Formats: sequence, C-alpha cells, structure tokens
Amino acid sequence: MYHQPADWFRLDNAAKIFPPTSNKQDTKVFRFACQMNEWVDREILQQATEQTLESFPIFRSVLKHGLFWYYLEKTQLIPIVEPEYRPPCGQIYDPNSRNLLFEVTCYRNRINLEVYHALTDGTGALQFLKTLICNYIAIKYPQTRQELLPEIEYDASATERDEDSFSKYYDPHGSHAARAKHQRSCQLKGAKVPEGRLKIIEGIMPVKEVIRLAKSHQTTLTVLLTSMMLIAFAEEIPLRKKNRPVMLSVPVNLRNYFHSDTARNFFGVIQVGYNFSEGPGTLEDVVEHVKQEFARELTAERLGARMAALSKVEHNYVARVVPLVIKDTILWAVDSWQEAYTAGSISNLGKIDLPEAAKPYVQRFDVFVSTDKLQACLCSFGSELTISFTSAFRSTNVQKSFFRQLTQQGIPVEIQSNKLEDDLQ
Repeated sequence: MYHQPADWFRLDNAAKIFPPTSNKQDTKVFRFACQMNEWVDREILQQATEQTLESFPIFRSVLKHGLFWYYLEKTQLIPIVEPEYRPPCGQIYDPNSRNLLFEVTCYRNRINLEVYHALTDGTGALQFLKTLICNYIAIKYPQTRQELLPEIEYDASATERDEDSFSKYYDPHGSHAARAKHQRSCQLKGAKVPEGRLKIIEGIMPVKEVIRLAKSHQTTLTVLLTSMMLIAFAEEIPLRKKNRPVMLSVPVNLRNYFHSDTARNFFGVIQVGYNFSEGPGTLEDVVEHVKQEFARELTAERLGARMAALSKVEHNYVARVVPLVIKDTILWAVDSWQEAYTAGSISNLGKIDLPEAAKPYVQRFDVFVSTDKLQACLCSFGSELTISFTSAFRSTNVQKSFFRQLTQQGIPVEIQSNKLEDDLQ
C-alpha cells in the first residue's frame, strides 16, 4: 500500500479553492487576537511560538505547486515574532516566495495570529493560539507552569493532527441526501475601501444577555444573530431588487459531526436565507425560517453528502491529471459564479475556553477574516461576546442596523472600529 511521504501533504479538499482565488482585496487570511492583561513581552512570545510549533508540525510548512496540484512541504523555517506592522489580514501567501503560512505579531497587550486559510480553518488556528497563549503564560509566570503544562499537551498524535479528514471520511458510495437548491442572492453595492484594507467594526456585549434573548425566541444564539444579520442586509437592499432572497454562507465545523483531531481544514459551508418579498420580515418570522433551515442542513447525513459531492471531483482520475494551470482557471471561475449566491457570511467560533491558571492573564479574544464582501465572526470568552465585522465597503449601515437591533432589545454593546487613512465618514 502506498504511503504519502511525511515531508509533504497534498492540500485538503477545502484548501484547494484558496490559492487560485487569493488576491490583495481578499487575501484568504484570518486573524485571531488575544488581549492580555499586561503588555506582551516579544522575546517570551518568540519562545512560546517555537514551543507551540512542536505540537503543530503542519504549521511549519510552505505552499508549493507541481504540474497537477498544490502541496504543503515541511520546512525548517522559524517564524519570527514581529511588532504588528501592517493592517489586519494582510497577504501572507506569495507564490514567488518560500514563506510560512502564518504569522505571530504583537501590539501593546495584544497577541495576533494570522493564518492563510489553505493551511487550516478557524478551529485549527484556535487550537494553535490557545496552546501558544498557555505556553506564553507558563514561561512568563513560572508559578503557573505546573498547572498549565498538562493542559498544554494537545490530546492527539502528530499523525492525527496532520490528517486530511476529508479523505478519511470520503465515501463515494455514501449518502446521497438531496442538496438544497438556492437562488441567486441580493447583493450589497457601493463604494469600497482601498485595496488591501478592511473596514473593521466590533461589538462587545455580555454573552449571557444575548443567550437570554435567543432563548426568549426559542432558538440558539447563532440562529438569532444570523436572522438579525439577514434583516440588517435587507434594510440596505433597494426595494426593486427584493424579489431575490438575501443569502448568507455559514461555515460549519465538521469535527462536531465526524470525529477528527486534525489541525488542518475540516469545515463545510451551508447557505441560509430569507426572501423579504414573500414574508413579513419580522424578527420572529425570520428566526423561525432560519431555525428550520439550520435543522434541515445541519445533520451528519446532509453534511456528509455535501462533503462527498465536493470530494468526488478530486478523486476522479481525469480531473486529477488536468494540469494545475487549468484547474486554477476552473476553480476561479466556479468561485466567481458562486459569489452570486451569497451576500455575506457569518461564522460562530463558539465559546473559547482556557485552563483556569491562564484565565486571570487574558481579557478577551476576537477573530475576523478577509473578505471582498461583508463578514461577521463571533466568539465568546468569559462573560463577553465579541462580534467582529469585516467589510470591503465604506458604508457601515449594515453593521449599524445589526447592532441597533441588539441595543433595542436591551443588550448593551460597546463598539470599536479601525480608522482608514482616507476615511471620509
């Protein structure tokens, strides 16, 4: 039986779309940031980064390409922790350079981890960052070491961490659950920010209050906030264009449905939407509709069928021998075509937890991602929920409408935003 050499890995199924579709406006990079209670010591952060790499060998890889495919190749390059030196989610992958696919930077009391999406997904990056934070605290505060070290050890073998779970669970004869048929979505229009920049607006609020609000609507936090985002989009869509639904893409962590300890990509995407020309558009009605779509789409059977359909192409012999330059053109075209079926995206990374010994040293986490549209990412730590919007548009009306819905329901929201040099708003 053939075994792939340990020093290189083909890209997983989800990662293949990123190299041909990356550009300066949408770099396919996401950032996790951790706010510490004290200013960051860069030398200690360097030590912690190198220690963390020992637990995540796949992160010490460069992206290369051959005649037929891209692949990750192991390298001895060492990441150098720098002070934050550019806007968030800047370009990491450069086909003309041999560089790592992640960066660790710091600014005052903030530690940033930026990752190119072809390397891993949000869950894999979060595993890396949590280990990095624990290593940092254990070095800087030796009294925590004895309690933290057992927690730092990642409960998976190196093989499990490097595993391509899409290939593991690919079953060409598996479920053939019907796939939902989607219509083309309404789209936001308007002036955009300069290339290579993102408009970032974050809202920080008590997570218990948002959960309470969701329960009052007999639903989950994710369904509630997805519904509010759909309403916020609809308020910006001209009436003449509301014959089409507003559609959002929602990434799904497949580890919740198929056992996997991989630190690589293992996610799927579902589409949820609402047609405001056919329904009353009240929060209650949108919530009920979105709740039904989540219940229908979020099953192992449907997610497995979708995963099998996407993986089937790469396992086709004819497709495998198509030269990479042609594959790239096809993937770029498919990605452009799919853009018409979504107006934006919302991603819930869930509750971030740390060992008890680490919690007193950390304030909050946040996460955001590059986009050429508008995307919301949310996560909670301790008592706070952080919702981060990144947008390629100058207008912030959607974000304002979203947070206004929360404040009108009695949720206190603290707003933070970045400033663009030529921002006239």
